[in-house]
Amino acid sequence: MEFLQALRTSARSIRSHKLRATLTVLGIVIGIAAVVTFATFGASLKADVVSEIEGSSANEVYLVASEDGRGGGFGGVQPVFTTHDLSELRQVEGVQRVVPRGQLAVSSLAHDNDTVARNQVTVTDERAFATATFDEGRSFRNDTDEAVINRPASRLFAGNLSAGDQLTVTLQSSERLTVTVTGIVNGSGGQLPFSAFSDQPRVFLPADRFSRTVIESPNVGADQTAYPQVTVVTDPGDTSATQQRVQAYFDGNGSDAAQLLPPGFSVGAQTNDDLVDRIERIVDRLTRFVTGIAVIALIVGAVGIANIMLVSVTERTREIGIMKAVGARSRDVMQLFLTEAVLLGMLGALVGVPVGVAGGWVATEYAEIPLTLAPVWFGVAVAVGVGVGALAGLYPAWRAARVDPIDALRYE
Repeated sequence: MEFLQALRTSARSIRSHKLRATLTVLGIVIGIAAVVTFATFGASLKADVVSEIEGSSANEVYLVASEDGRGGGFGGVQPVFTTHDLSELRQVEGVQRVVPRGQLAVSSLAHDNDTVARNQVTVTDERAFATATFDEGRSFRNDTDEAVINRPASRLFAGNLSAGDQLTVTLQSSERLTVTVTGIVNGSGGQLPFSAFSDQPRVFLPADRFSRTVIESPNVGADQTAYPQVTVVTDPGDTSATQQRVQAYFDGNGSDAAQLLPPGFSVGAQTNDDLVDRIERIVDRLTRFVTGIAVIALIVGAVGIANIMLVSVTERTREIGIMKAVGARSRDVMQLFLTEAVLLGMLGALVGVPVGVAGGWVATEYAEIPLTLAPVWFGVAVAVGVGVGALAGLYPAWRAARVDPIDALRYE
């Protein structure tokens, strides 16, 4: 039997049972759409996060102390970088700036009679804003009652905060701090050496004035401010060598951080490329996991195709007998039913892909991230749809080919 003839016959059989075929195809549509939706959302999430990190300056080295040396682990990051360590890092060859970053636990922010709940604000150094662009005002000065906020933080309050306004910060200990907002930082990618996610509200305070994390320095023998994260801005073109020199400083026992590290913890020095690689691996694994779950829906769809094809074989037993009586071979019968199964799978894939893209768009809109398509997954989805149809129809087609023509002609 020619392929086109088998295709026309299969299409005619599908049209003669529209409702049954539609319900069968619906199972494949749901499975394909689920796969494409999760793949599209995963690609969009990875592209958004990676673009934020890659938007930061390339000549930055990020220091963090954790169980895996990369900011992960169950114990989280530890505040072990003291003022002494910062001073020593500034003497390392190739280092331009050393910018510490810490968190101050707060319960609320208030301006005039408007109060908003917040969990924390960032404490840092005025060097963090050395290359930043300000929409209004200027950077704060160290050891002053001043603050810098980004544009999303200014919109937290009615009428928006402006440079020169007073901001009341209430700590979780109920202590109240009143600071003057000296500037509204632009905060776009590449401007702040630690805050790539510029769409989140940020409030920055001078660490030497407001940080509450204090540890005794082993080298100095006195209490000093300690930070959980430090960004080292290097000379352009010398980032890799400077990264190695910075890592060597902490690998020895001369730094405060090396002596303050809890058992099992280490200091990791990472660049943007290291962070991007790690995030891409994490998001890829997550995408594969959730996409694998969606494949379960495809399996259900395959069972539906197998079931409908078995019913079709039973209903068309007499037709099969007539075909064989007039000269059709077993492989012709098998080709006919297998083509019908593949056609059902292909229809499900062709409908499921656009439905999945629409689902991915809805997911990215809800998450407020740009849509990034995953065209490779579209091809995979169509191939899987056709493959599912072929596999699901293989046994029914084989069973149809084995029908005895004499018994089939007697079938009522």
